[in-house]
Amino acid sequence: MKTLLVAEYRDGKVLGSSNELIGFSNILGGENVMVLIGNENTLPEYGGKLYLADATVCGECNPDAHKKVILEVVAREQPDMIVFSHSSYGWDMAPRIACALQAAQISEVVAVAENDMVVPVCNAKLRRKVTSKTAITVVTIQAGAFSASDSSATSPMAIEKIEVADTGRFRFEGYEAADKGAVDLTKAEVIVSAGRGIGKADNVQLVEDLAKALGGEYGASRPVVDMEWMAHERQVGTTGQTVAPKLYVACGISGAIQHLAGMKKSDFVIAINTDRDAPIGELADVLVVADLLQFLPVLTEKLQAI
Repeated sequence: MKTLLVAEYRDGKVLGSSNELIGFSNILGGENVMVLIGNENTLPEYGGKLYLADATVCGECNPDAHKKVILEVVAREQPDMIVFSHSSYGWDMAPRIACALQAAQISEVVAVAENDMVVPVCNAKLRRKVTSKTAITVVTIQAGAFSASDSSATSPMAIEKIEVADTGRFRFEGYEAADKGAVDLTKAEVIVSAGRGIGKADNVQLVEDLAKALGGEYGASRPVVDMEWMAHERQVGTTGQTVAPKLYVACGISGAIQHLAGMKKSDFVIAINTDRDAPIGELADVLVVADLLQFLPVLTEKLQAI
């Protein structure tokens, strides 16, 4: 198995997701090579062969030019699999490459089961195994699903430069910050989040009360937002806000990969759940096995009395 890993470069920096690509490839085994449209002064921590195209020529975001670079590397290396991060860049580029190669595409891979890719379905409530039937497969991997490589390499072993004569129809102008919602959870030092386990919309108040007692903000997992119990601007996860507070309290959140990826950099995590085997327990510093409808009011009352 040979994998071609497509690293991302944004605003003059190689994104950390490149290490997760390496971690995914290590699970598959075999050989891997990497391609980056970036700058030779800023390289990923990778110990293999790196194909490098100049972002000042191609543009940090230029689908036509990037497609030509990637297809050139595919022609040289003949990989069995081409791997992108499941990001805005991956969403854009993976279908272009799959279509050009007439290859199967498997999106949002969260695990590997023997020769199959595992992807979420039904709003991540279920998972299914997918088998590719083409010689080359294009995949995107979910952020946080695969452990980042612990490679100590500080520079690639070998760099081979790729040049593109025609950069196509697009011209990269720069980045524009997205409009901020009324609530910016990225600046909160304490966040208390509600999951499906709170049971109903009326119980969101318990989470709000605890957040207020702790002097923080309240947030939610995607199911809570999907059920319209809380506004989208308070959603934590890969399709919401990525946060790194000093304290994160997860109330009735099982720990879907998409949610964990959005809060795993929290300094200290407390999880409150009736299921002691909930996935979030593996990330939590403290796991409280309790009915949150009984536990939260008591905890809030104790904090208010301090």
